[in-house]
Amino acid sequence: MEDDEIRTLLTRLARPHESGGKIVERAAILANGADFAEVMAWITAQGGTAEAMVSTTKGGLHNMRDDTRPDAAAQTPRRFVLPPGALTP
Repeated sequence: MEDDEIRTLLTRLARPHESGGKIVERAAILANGADFAEVMAWITAQGGTAEAMVSTTKGGLHNMRDDTRPDAAAQTPRRFVLPPGALTP
């Protein structure tokens, strides 16, 4: 994919992030049928990072389950954050 194609794709899929940059869902990239590896390389080259994973532990009597599966720490990130200005040519 060309640089402009990736930028156009991510501009369409991204939404504002509290950092001032943009955030894009991994599932949206995959659903578009784009070359995921190429798009991820582009995001990384632009200074994009995976969004920090949040704990799934909840309080309350019926929500005392903790996500302690062995692979919980190695989960695939669901969102990627692009810095401000990364999608402008």
